[in-house]
Amino acid sequence: MIKQLNILLPLLLISACGRQEPVAEMPSEEELAAAANAAAAEAVAHSGAPAPAENRNHVDLEHGFSITFPDGWTRNAAASTAEGVIFEDPGAGADVRVFWQANANDQDLQQIVEAVSAGSDTVDGDFISDREYRGTANDGEGNNVAVRLLKQPGGSIVTVTFVYPEMLSEQYRGIAKATLDSLRIFPPKGAAGPVPAAAAGTNAAQ
Repeated sequence: MIKQLNILLPLLLISACGRQEPVAEMPSEEELAAAANAAAAEAVAHSGAPAPAENRNHVDLEHGFSITFPDGWTRNAAASTAEGVIFEDPGAGADVRVFWQANANDQDLQQIVEAVSAGSDTVDGDFISDREYRGTANDGEGNNVAVRLLKQPGGSIVTVTFVYPEMLSEQYRGIAKATLDSLRIFPPKGAAGPVPAAAAGTNAAQ
């Protein structure tokens, strides 16, 4: 687990090539929630059938997480895997990465955060609860990073990171917060319990 997460954390610190181009305005949290709720209901009704490519909502029914990506961003199919996806702003060099990781040893979230941030003085964050961590960092190459970790009831970890050029902080800060706020976890496919109404997404994991 430590090895997997140590591999994962550098992904959130990989620099995105910053380009000063305008970015699309992010919908309000209320609009995101409404779209996410409708998308989740459709996903469950259709057993996770893929949505049109332009859909901003992604749900992974196999691993039990969902997220809403910023408008106009595109999926990096080559870098995405069965455990997660990467969406990119095609104009400004920003990206969002959301990945699931098994936690076979059932470590608590504090142990995991300490392990993945060992040796780094740039990560600053808070434990919202024993199942949620939020932090920020700078990768040292001109990019800010916002990160959110959620621990699922079964012990697995879902991590979302939002990397954007530091020079565009004013434009991206609100977009990053809304994107991280949209991350939801729910019982994975085959587990007991329904997908909650707040879960976002219609793009089943591939």
